[in-house]
Amino acid sequence: MTDADTALLLARIQFAFTISFHFIFPSFSIGLASYLAVLEGLWLKTGKAVYLALFRYWLKIFAIAFGMGVVSGIVMSYQFGTNWSVFSDRAGPIIGPLMAYEVLTAFFLEAGFLGVMLFGMEKVGKGLHFVATLMVAIGTFISAFWILSVNSWMQTPTGWAINAQGQFVPGGSWLNIIFNPSFPYRLIHTVTAAYLTTALVVGAVGAWHLLKRRRAGMVAPTDGSQNAPSSDEAVRKMFSMAMWMAALVAPVQIFVGDLHGLNTLEHQPAKVMAMEGHFESYPNGAPLILIGMPDSKAEKTHVLLEIPKASSLILKHDPDAPLEGLKSFPREDRPPAEIIFWSFRIMVGLGFLMLGLGLWSLIARVRRRLYDWPSLHRFALIMGPAGFVAVIAGWITAEVGRQPWVIYNLLRTRHAIAPIAVPAVATSLAAFVIVYFIVFGIGTIYILKLMARGPEIGEPQLARAPIRSAGITPGPSVGRRGADPRPDQSEGAD
Repeated sequence: MTDADTALLLARIQFAFTISFHFIFPSFSIGLASYLAVLEGLWLKTGKAVYLALFRYWLKIFAIAFGMGVVSGIVMSYQFGTNWSVFSDRAGPIIGPLMAYEVLTAFFLEAGFLGVMLFGMEKVGKGLHFVATLMVAIGTFISAFWILSVNSWMQTPTGWAINAQGQFVPGGSWLNIIFNPSFPYRLIHTVTAAYLTTALVVGAVGAWHLLKRRRAGMVAPTDGSQNAPSSDEAVRKMFSMAMWMAALVAPVQIFVGDLHGLNTLEHQPAKVMAMEGHFESYPNGAPLILIGMPDSKAEKTHVLLEIPKASSLILKHDPDAPLEGLKSFPREDRPPAEIIFWSFRIMVGLGFLMLGLGLWSLIARVRRRLYDWPSLHRFALIMGPAGFVAVIAGWITAEVGRQPWVIYNLLRTRHAIAPIAVPAVATSLAAFVIVYFIVFGIGTIYILKLMARGPEIGEPQLARAPIRSAGITPGPSVGRRGADPRPDQSEGAD
């Protein structure tokens, strides 16, 4: 391996490491911002103190996750100049404006209303505060919109032209660049994954507290009555809402993932063939390799378990439809099948486990055992980190599957790197690893400690602002001074 190859490998590892850390936090904060908006909206509509308690509880966690997401994202932009200056120069006329739109329309919106959301309820009134929460939630979605538009253009570039300096420039309408062929699928798939990730975290926290209370002898009633402690009411509410989200969104995500796969087959067939582990072409229907060991050097997948013709059925909805293999592409244009074969299976496998959790929760509701089924709660607790693992596995599938291109079929990754020395990139990579694990490790530990405390109903903070400022009449659980410390007497929007 030459020094140039080593520098390229280290630069790719550095970007992969930093973006993997960064991706964890937006995949949580996007869904959590929307969850906070729902909680505050339900509180304003019903006046129930349980929604205020949950809003206050998750707001602290959101603030830390959002901050770590911003800090981890800033670092990546510097790498475009230090490690990937050729890419920045070649693609800057297209990538630069799209990233600027993200800052102007999303980051400023989030930053402008975040302070009001975190500290302003007692100062601006509940109505205006709810608007601030909505703006932060909308801002996170808009941010995802622009970032995914950039990434999707790199995957399926359209609307471009080459100028005299060899740069990619707009070759027509910006709409063709923004709404490139893979963008709608990537946007829906990624945002839905963020909602599922948040639901699994919220469900895991609720499950942990239900198990903790059960061990302490504070078992929630199974008949739907509300004679439990007030904090237990908040725990049950968050667990119920999370399980509804998992039950409703998991099947939608699987359906959207199928559509995304069909789009990828159309525009990036080599990626799909690597995901499937197909080196050979199948003229009469391709099998679905469930377990195997791809070997790019031998151009063969050592099959351990497969379903005949199932791959053609899934990808082309016809068991006898022909499918090409990786041997149809030049070796230098093939992605590394060994990596994305397994990252894809991790993502899909976790998706079906999420579906199983949602279905199990529906059975528990029907049997009136949602809060009194320890095995369900343990499964929900185990699935807490599954969303983060799935989104990282999906990112690996998408980005490693794009190789050897940084702009698909137009600019190779090895031609996009800056002329950097191996010691320089190795030193910066080591520094990133050390600093990231210390800083974000401490932040994650603090978030886990906040989650372990559990929500409490009746805290004076945030509850003192008069409810009439939002234009609604206080309900039975909200007095003139704020939240009634007694538990609510109805299930509400479980």
